[in-house]
Amino acid sequence: MSKFTEDSKQLLEYIGGKENIVAVSHCATRMRFVLKDDKNADIKKIKNIKSVKGTFSQAGQFQVIIGNDVPDFYNEFVAVSGVDGVSKDKAKVAAKGNMNFVQRMLANLAEIFTPLIPALVVGGLILGFRNVIGDIKLLEEGTKTITQVYPFWAGVHSFLWLIGEAVFFYLPVGITWSISKKMGTTQILGIVLGLTLVSPQLLNAYDVAKTAADKIPFWDFGFFHIQMIGYQAQVIPAILAGFLLAILEINVRKIVPEYISMILVPFLALVPTVIIAHTVLGPIGWAIGSAISSVVYSSLTSAFGWLFAAVFGFFYAPLVITGLHHMSNAIDLQLMAQFGGTNLWPMIALSNIAQGSAVVAMIFINKKTKPEEEQVSIPAAISCYLGVTEPAMFGINLKYVYPFLAAMVGSAIAAVISVGSGVMANSIGVGGLPGILSIQPKYMWIFSLAMVVAMVVPFILTLLLSKTKFAAKFTPED
Repeated sequence: MSKFTEDSKQLLEYIGGKENIVAVSHCATRMRFVLKDDKNADIKKIKNIKSVKGTFSQAGQFQVIIGNDVPDFYNEFVAVSGVDGVSKDKAKVAAKGNMNFVQRMLANLAEIFTPLIPALVVGGLILGFRNVIGDIKLLEEGTKTITQVYPFWAGVHSFLWLIGEAVFFYLPVGITWSISKKMGTTQILGIVLGLTLVSPQLLNAYDVAKTAADKIPFWDFGFFHIQMIGYQAQVIPAILAGFLLAILEINVRKIVPEYISMILVPFLALVPTVIIAHTVLGPIGWAIGSAISSVVYSSLTSAFGWLFAAVFGFFYAPLVITGLHHMSNAIDLQLMAQFGGTNLWPMIALSNIAQGSAVVAMIFINKKTKPEEEQVSIPAAISCYLGVTEPAMFGINLKYVYPFLAAMVGSAIAAVISVGSGVMANSIGVGGLPGILSIQPKYMWIFSLAMVVAMVVPFILTLLLSKTKFAAKFTPED
């Protein structure tokens, strides 16, 4: 008998039995259920199971937090329940039956960026490191940078741009590939489509604004012209083109005989998409992206920027619960392409730090009364400070409610300081303490102050709230 046998039996019973389970899978720390009716799950009893560290519902799935032992728990649950497990992708497909149209659309968009996050994070770290050695005057009494003094580091600075350029300039390739992968179409066609948006023979997107209209190169088809404009670092044109390619391929494959599909399907899907991308979708997507980023940038730099910052800083953590936070990546990338940096992403890093600090306060509060909780809270706090908030929010902060609110308040105050001081990040980076490496050098000191606020305010506020009736009302029973 496995150590999880009894817990698995209890979970099966409290979740509504085998007949209430449509699909089950697992990720790194959680069991993911798609249920016929979430109301049949007894959440209070599930949370009292020894192996369970919390529950929540997201994107049409009922998720049960187990921790690092989830693979063993999952295997035992499948054996006990007789339910056939499925992959995470299949579970997501099943879960979409529980979503409305808007939820499905947002879930699809979020899934596009999820596979790209590792590249975006490493790209951000690299650009941040280049900031430190190439832009900050640390040597010779603050008159020279490291690259100006040491040839080796000058070479490193130049070499690392190879990776940074690949991540951000050629981002449309990753987006169109991700869409092809998600839609189940031919991934190499998605890659080729992305390459046609960033080809070296096109006028670089960064040079379009400073190029006179009559100097922009074009393809001459006699009776009409197509401007040879690239879409480096552009998000929305790549999304529109990627979905068009997938839709065309899926529909063309339905009508083309299978014995010639290898020849006709790629041609009839790719060629029209490239033409439409450069004549219609690219310009439209550019206009939409520019409008969105301009509105966000103008809001953050206006006289009421502090208000926008306070609202975003306060509500970003709840966005993480819904999964909508991935949408901010698209806005950040558009801001970077249009303004050479993003004033949105620093607030995200501060929100993550705030959630981690609230967990640290809970470790202090429960150290004597609930020492076993440290198995969850300590790794969760570390994870938060390194940019991953879900273990902290779902395992601790939402469980008690008041530390979650304290973190939201601390995040809002820190965001106001950041935006009010004009802090800009060169790129997306690690959304926690290492995030300072992505901040433009002249703003690092004020951002450090915002980080301190994001650490201190949630910690103190959590301690104060723990002594109130509000905390007593939400503190779970042992």
